[in-house]
Amino acid sequence: MRSKLAFLVIMIILLSLSVKGQDAIYSQFYANPLYLNPALAGSKICPRLTLNYRNQWPGLGKGYVSYSAAWDQQVDKISGGVGFIANADVAGGGTLNTYSGNAIYSYRLQATRKIVLNLALEAGYLQYSLNWDKLVFEDQIVPGTGEIIPTTEQMPPNLSIGTIDFSTGFLAGYDQKIYIGAAMHHITMPDMAFYTDNLNRLDIRFTVHAGALFDLEEGFQGNNIENLSVSPNIVYIQQGDFRQINGGMYVNLYPFVAGAWYRHTIDNPDAAILLIGFQQEKFKVGYSFDFTVSRLSMKSGGAHEISFAWQFPCPTKEFRYKAIKCPRF
Repeated sequence: MRSKLAFLVIMIILLSLSVKGQDAIYSQFYANPLYLNPALAGSKICPRLTLNYRNQWPGLGKGYVSYSAAWDQQVDKISGGVGFIANADVAGGGTLNTYSGNAIYSYRLQATRKIVLNLALEAGYLQYSLNWDKLVFEDQIVPGTGEIIPTTEQMPPNLSIGTIDFSTGFLAGYDQKIYIGAAMHHITMPDMAFYTDNLNRLDIRFTVHAGALFDLEEGFQGNNIENLSVSPNIVYIQQGDFRQINGGMYVNLYPFVAGAWYRHTIDNPDAAILLIGFQQEKFKVGYSFDFTVSRLSMKSGGAHEISFAWQFPCPTKEFRYKAIKCPRF
């Protein structure tokens, strides 16, 4: 238990006081579409609600728990999609917390009969908060007994930092079957330092993703959710010195979806991911588990992730655009 506590203290101190932060990353990328890329706002045309929960490294006691809720839909009168997303990331049982709320507009251009282009702008508010009383420093632990005594560390003058945050994204779809996108989050690199004499800018998060959907029953022109289909995908994410590449495939055997992914952080292997999902025309629910394959090992407890989405009826029967059929998970 003491080793778990020490590990978490080290991680939290590094993230909050000395190095640049890193955003939470979800394994079910397309189950949290607006978080992956704001250009996916309105990609399903009809109103959509998505809810996501991720618990990373539960074996360490109090790791990282992330929550996300989003709403988006296509609005023909403004030639694009609109979306709203709220995120919360709780580290160390509430020691370091990140909250954000954002609004998105994604302009949609029908370049040709089969090619659709989306260009999005996202703006919102980002807040970091530190619960100083939950931190335990080395000078507080009495050797031999483990007794906790007061620390000599100086508490920062700012325990909560808030700032305006901007992001942008691009998405291209071909015939509802092939898609490629890119996004930049935190493009102004806001300063999130708790100490006034320390500059701690939040690095830009770069994302590039691509994939395709292959209907194994009707071929490339197939468009039925109940048909057997496969969808290979790749996602690359970089934020400062943190880099990862994710490759895998979804298999749709209606009403079930299964998926397998491998995540590599360039310098070392990170996780193997398995997914199982259940979907209907109007809703879907998914569960995935990350098997840690790095030196941290499965003592960390891996990561559990749950997603839910509800597709609401369209307010009108006719739209100028067709949906971009990225995977549902």
